[in-house]
Amino acid sequence: MTGINFLTNEKGKKIAVQIDLSKGNNIWEDFYDCLLAEERKTEKRVKWDAVKAKLDKKHGVK
Repeated sequence: MTGINFLTNEKGKKIAVQIDLSKGNNIWEDFYDCLLAEERKTEKRVKWDAVKAKLDKKHGVK
């Protein structure tokens, strides 16, 4: 895959990745989304109906 480079340690083990954002921006966005989801998985959930009602009220939608 072009635009992706792995950095290895002295034993040849992959320890980091370098992404050329001009070629692999979509890959980075997907990876970043996964990191955010993992970080937020313990946050309190809010039901969609509650969020929608709050937005509708804020924007005057009936």
